[in-house]
Amino acid sequence: MKKRKDVNVQIGRRIQQSREISGYTQEKLADKIDVSTQYISDLERGIVGTSIPTLIKICNTLCVSSDYILMGKSGQTDVSGILNRLQYLSQDEIKIIENSINLMIEAFQSREKSKAH
Repeated sequence: MKKRKDVNVQIGRRIQQSREISGYTQEKLADKIDVSTQYISDLERGIVGTSIPTLIKICNTLCVSSDYILMGKSGQTDVSGILNRLQYLSQDEIKIIENSINLMIEAFQSREKSKAH
C-alpha cells in the first residue's frame, strides 16, 4: 500500500468536497475529465497526486479555482455549488429565486445606508 502524503490528502478532500457540492458522482467526474473512477477515488483519498493538466480539467469541470484545490484559498466567494443546483430548476423557479435575491440585496443595501447615517 502506498504511503499517503499529507498534501495529497488535503487536496483530495477539497476535490471531494467540490465534487459533492457540484452534484457529481465519482463516476461522472471521471467520465468528464477522461480518467478512471478508481483514479478519482484514489485522488480523493490522497493515495495519488494529480498532474497539472488533470488538475486544470478538474477545476474547469467543478468550477473551482486551483488556489482552492491546492491551498484551500479562494479569491472570491465560491458560488459554483449554488449555480450547479440552479441548473436543475425550471425557468419559472429561476425567476422566483432571482426576484428573491433582488429583494434581499435591496434589504442589505437599505440596512447599510441606515448604518451610514
